[in-house]
Parts: sequence; structure tokens; C-alpha cells
Amino acid sequence: MSNAPMTPHPAAGSREIFAWAMYDFANSGYTTVVLTAIYSAYFVGVVANSSNTGDATFLWTLAIAIANSLVLISAPILGAIADRQAWKKRFLIITTVGCAVGTAMLATTGPGDVAWATGWIVLASFLYYTGENLIAAFLPEIAPHGRMGWISGYGWTIGYLGGLAVLALCLAYIRYAQAHGSPATHYVPMTMLIVAVCFVLAALPTFLWLRERTVPQPRMAGIGYIRMGWRRLLASWTHARHYVDLTRFLFAVCVFHCGINTVIVLAAIYAQQAMGFTMQDTLLLIIVVNLTAAVGAALFGRLQDRIGAITTLRITLLIWICAMILAYFATERPGFWVVANLVGLAMGASQSAGRALVGLFCPPERAAEFFGLWGVAVKLANIIGPLSYGVIAAVTAGNHRVALVTTVVYFALGFALLFAVDEKRGRAAAGLHY
Repeated sequence: MSNAPMTPHPAAGSREIFAWAMYDFANSGYTTVVLTAIYSAYFVGVVANSSNTGDATFLWTLAIAIANSLVLISAPILGAIADRQAWKKRFLIITTVGCAVGTAMLATTGPGDVAWATGWIVLASFLYYTGENLIAAFLPEIAPHGRMGWISGYGWTIGYLGGLAVLALCLAYIRYAQAHGSPATHYVPMTMLIVAVCFVLAALPTFLWLRERTVPQPRMAGIGYIRMGWRRLLASWTHARHYVDLTRFLFAVCVFHCGINTVIVLAAIYAQQAMGFTMQDTLLLIIVVNLTAAVGAALFGRLQDRIGAITTLRITLLIWICAMILAYFATERPGFWVVANLVGLAMGASQSAGRALVGLFCPPERAAEFFGLWGVAVKLANIIGPLSYGVIAAVTAGNHRVALVTTVVYFALGFALLFAVDEKRGRAAAGLHY
């Protein structure tokens, strides 16, 4: 989104910051249960089940790629409308309710419903990712630059706890259903309803207390929102070129997020297809990942304000690389549990530090505009990373260990690209002299 004037509201207080962070709590249930832990494995193992699991994995990654492609196309247009009309919060409510409805409709999918399930996962994911863009655009409005890392880390910490809470509810229901002899075709759809309800309820503090600080602007005569949106995106890239370190960092973000997003949408599939985990094993695994991710986001969120975000990211990418190498060679469950803890720690830290660093490299008057570019970089990674994994899995007839190698490449390349980013120079270019 591009920059728009703000009303002269006082700085955000603790309640409003909490309300902003609660959206991370709310939408993490969708990420954790639908994209990572339960529905992804259900889609591959039940809905799109075939003799070649690589084909089903490819279909799943293709659905995620389509959703993110739609976000890339629509984000500049929605950003233009939201900024001109001061509708960020209004759009956030619409995407939240829409995602919840789409998630609830996943409860109607079962064996063989490939097209029906794909349509709803594309719609729900499109609205989820759009909501991510919208809530991120509020960060530079509510966070003083000196506390950007802490507030971003606070949001991620609350978010992982939210994912953990919803996952725990789903796990409790699954155990109850299994104890009464219910099959996955019964209890997985019910977990989708749990996620949908929790999403809306947990987002209520955001809708009630988070302020819309931008003010409506007159529409430019003769220019439609589609044209305006793409003109703004082009102008954003033009402006970003004047901020060398921001531009370089966005390229690095796109690369290492290919690895992060691959792990997010394929973790449960890998655990079940490559390691032989049961549904309950997988849910316990994801719970552990969420716990360590919350610790990582909180710990590194504070640490990055002391040692610098770039140094923090380098440390976390090294952890990612070690975790993926260990996962490749892990053939027994104890080794994979070690991997899960490393992944959680690195995931919370890298996502928190990345979002905060964009804020630190942005001049305040262009903060929302450059956060839009960050959204483009992340969504592009959402397409490339999982899809490349899916293609390799399909070509190798479901060899997930070979497909996993792609994540090591993304993390290693992202680590190398960070050496071209000078944090001190980037902050100075944004007018922040520390």
C-alpha cells in the first residue's frame, strides 16, 4: 500500500497495540491448522489421494500458488482503494469474515472432491494473505521506530500462541472423535469449523480497538483504481531504488521466504509421507514448533533491537540451514523432533526480524507504501517456494527428501544476499540516525 495522510490521533497505547497483535493471534489458527498441520495432509492423503503422492502434493502447492498469484494481482488495486478511501480496516473485516467462511466450507470436502476443495482453499488463502498485507500496513502507524522490533516480535509471539491454542482445541476434538471410532473424514471437517469460529472471535479486539489513522482522499479525475494501483506499485519500485539497502533486503526476503513458506505449507505432509507420522504425531509436532516459535519471536524480537536485525537474521538463517540438513538425514523420530525445535526457533525469529527491518528501512512518509513491496516479495516467495517443492515431488514420484533440498538452497542464498545489506546505511537513508 502506498502512503496516505493520517489523522492527528495520539500514538498507539498498549490496548491498541494489543488489538493489532491479536490479529496475528486470530489468523494463526488458519496458518497452523489449514495450511500446515491438518488440512494440507488431509488434502494430499484423502481428498486428492492417488497412487502417486507426488501428484497430490503438486496439486496442493499449485492451489497455494494460485492464491498468492491472485494476491499479487489484486494487492496494488486494493491498496489504492484502501488508501484513498481510508478503508484498510473495512477491508480487513471483509477478508477476515470471507476467510472464515471459506474455511468453514472446507468442512464440506471429502475424498475425490479435488476441484471443490481446491476452489475453497484458493479463496480462503487469497483472503487470508490479503488480510496479512492489510494488518502489516498498520504497523508503521502504531509502532515507534525504536520499538519496531519489539512490537513486531510481540505480534508474532501472540500469533504463535494463537495457532497453538486453536491447534490444541483441534487435537482435543480429534482425540475425542478417534476414541469414538470416527474417521478422518468426520473429524478433519469439524476442525475446519473450529478454525473458522476462532478466527472471527479472536479478531474482535482488532475490529473494536485498532484505529484507522488515514483520512479519505479525493479520487484523481480520469484515473480508475486499477490504473492507480499499478501506477503506485511502479512508483514504489522507483522510489525504492533510491534506498539501496531496502531494495537489496527485499530481494533477500523473497529468496529466504521461499524456504520459510515451503516449510509452513508442507511440514505436515513431509512428516506423514517421509517420516511416517500419524495425525496425532503431526499435531504434537506442530504444537512443539509453535511453542518454540513463540519463544524465538519474543527472544529475537528483543535481541534484534540490541544487536541489529541483519545480524539476527543471519543467525536465524544459519539455524534454518542446519535444521533442513538435519531433516534430510533424519530417519528416526528423535532426530526429527530436534529438527522441529530448531525450525520453530528460527521461524519465529526470522519472520519477526524481517517485518521489523522493513519498517526500519522505510522513511516514515513512505512506510505503508514500502510495506506493500514487502508484501509483494513475500507473496512471490509463497508462489515460488512451495511450487518448486511440489514440482520436484511430482517428478520424483513423491520423494520428499529430494524436494526438501530446495529449502536449503533458498536459505543459503538468502544468507549470502544479506551480506550486501548494510543496516546502519539503510537506517540512515530512511532518516533514522542511531
